[in-house]
Amino acid sequence: MTMIGASAASGRRGGIAALIYFAIVAAALALAGVLVADLMAKADALSAAKTRLAELDGRTRAGAANAGGSDPQAAGSPFLEGETVTVAGAALQQRVNAAVDKAGGAVRSSQIELDGPQARDGYVTLTANVEIAQPDLQSLLYDLEAGMPYLFVDTLAVQAPQTFGEAENAKMRVVLGVTGQWQAKP
Repeated sequence: MTMIGASAASGRRGGIAALIYFAIVAAALALAGVLVADLMAKADALSAAKTRLAELDGRTRAGAANAGGSDPQAAGSPFLEGETVTVAGAALQQRVNAAVDKAGGAVRSSQIELDGPQARDGYVTLTANVEIAQPDLQSLLYDLEAGMPYLFVDTLAVQAPQTFGEAENAKMRVVLGVTGQWQAKP
């Protein structure tokens, strides 16, 4: 090879190398741009979700204020109120009856256990036989366990309607065991 031919071949290799270098840099910049755009879109979606959550939280608090404190999630004591364990049992019964009524069900019978196995620890248990539609059962359970005072559904037995092909909102028979803790006031 001559000197001129070697110089021309070296120049072509250098040109190709520079072209490949610029192509790689351009591809990296394009990829970075796509990633930044995706990150900004996710940040906007997160901001919108936070705004929506704040709106929903504001509605919940405003609804509780408008309801005059009837919201079960309103601030209150986590314990059953009452001077005696009998009064606390009655408060538990009223709370369960109100939750069942709110969910569109009906309490058929109930029994308070003041001397159950957990009674010495201050727990009061209520067993209630309830008739309620299937779609309303979840809202009843949520109302009982999410509100104040803290209540726990210990027992749940559900009997579906006996007739085949009944509507979805036909009443089911439900046995609920609900427990709450009573704390004597000093």
